[in-house]
Amino acid sequence: MLYQPSDHWLGKNSHLTWNSERSVVCTILSLSFAIGIPGNSIVIWTICGKVKQRSPTVMLILNLAISDILVLVTLPIWIYSFANTWLFGVIFCKTLVSVVYCNMYASVFLITTLSLERFMAVFYPFMIQRWKNKAVILKAVFVIWLLSIAFGTFIIPFQEIEETKIGQQCTSRNYTSDQQKILFLLLETIVGFVIPFVIISTCYVCVGRRINTMTYSSRLRSARLIACVIVVFAVCWLPHHVFNVIEIVSTQIVDSNQKMSLALDEVSDMGVYISGSLVFISSCINPLLYAFAARNFQSHLRFAKMFKLFETMT
Repeated sequence: MLYQPSDHWLGKNSHLTWNSERSVVCTILSLSFAIGIPGNSIVIWTICGKVKQRSPTVMLILNLAISDILVLVTLPIWIYSFANTWLFGVIFCKTLVSVVYCNMYASVFLITTLSLERFMAVFYPFMIQRWKNKAVILKAVFVIWLLSIAFGTFIIPFQEIEETKIGQQCTSRNYTSDQQKILFLLLETIVGFVIPFVIISTCYVCVGRRINTMTYSSRLRSARLIACVIVVFAVCWLPHHVFNVIEIVSTQIVDSNQKMSLALDEVSDMGVYISGSLVFISSCINPLLYAFAARNFQSHLRFAKMFKLFETMT
């Protein structure tokens, strides 16, 4: 999902290009780790240690922070690998990529559920009270994680180590056919972006029409906060899936128009690393959004402001 360079791109006169792109990728991943680990840790600590009555929104945010931090803890290995070479073997390669996939899907599904929950809270406030039942919330979260694990482990048979000009990298996909490759990329883009984005967009078009007439400040604040989370999701994930589509088209036309297919491969390979690293930004920026949303609460401590933010979410 994140890194799939072709041999063509790592061919003639590409070493300088790769070094430049590698520096950008390592910088993005390093910043994501430095910001995301403490930020998500604070969110988890605040919700688990301070918030007694956890609304559905807060429970989803808690699980979102958990999924994000599980992605971010893998970053030192990726940073070392891209700066040097992959030293950890094929089994660990498969395992690590699967962990990233599982938690990325969980993040996407949780953000989608957050948008649905905000839609219900705005349009059907009495119906949403059923979510107050702890058992219902736990069941919903369980289903989200179950689906995420199912989709995330699907990558394991295909993930391999490849030999590149800068050494071994955990970046190769061993598809048995072009059709299998297309089906996998389509599944990833449709399930991981298109369907969630359609649901998210529909919910927030509806919510946006009513948001100015809302009288409950806590619901207004929650709706705006989750809207920001969703915008960040779209910005961070869209480039990756655009390159997925380019790769699908390239594979589809390789027999009928080889020249165009090669051109599309070059376009895809030039941006796939950076677009993949942008995905990790979505896992580190949410705590910054929470802190920004909490800025109007009267308190000298930022932690106390975030606690009050979560406490008022209904």
